[in-house]
Amino acid sequence: MTKVPERSFETIENLASSPLKVADQIGAAVETGNKQLTEVFLKFASSTEETQKILTPIFETTKQVGYELSRKAIAALQANTEAGFSHLQALLSAASPSQVFELQSSFLHKRVDASIENAKEFGALVTKAAAQISKPIRDASDKVLTDLQAR
Repeated sequence: MTKVPERSFETIENLASSPLKVADQIGAAVETGNKQLTEVFLKFASSTEETQKILTPIFETTKQVGYELSRKAIAALQANTEAGFSHLQALLSAASPSQVFELQSSFLHKRVDASIENAKEFGALVTKAAAQISKPIRDASDKVLTDLQAR
């Protein structure tokens, strides 16, 4: 069986006999708690500002890349639609099956080339965007590592 240590009533009597000491101790504890809470809040606010500085350019870049990708996709769709209608008109005016075969072959070759070019443009844009988006993150992580090494 574990023995429970006896408490000294002297401590309680001393505190009870001097209410000013209790008030001072409570005031000191509250003041210490306020200081710690203020420090935590300031660190949190600082972290929030740093995070906002990192995220703002990322969101802006993402938004602009989205617009650019949408614009390029719409332009590619428009070009494909116009090419399809032009091809249909050419097919309707073809005089022989060999001419239809030649038109079809040429059309498919041009569409494949256009698709490859579009894929290259999209790839280049996404690669550029990835570099721009990762830069703030890379800079922030470099700063953190530098701060940790300085400690």
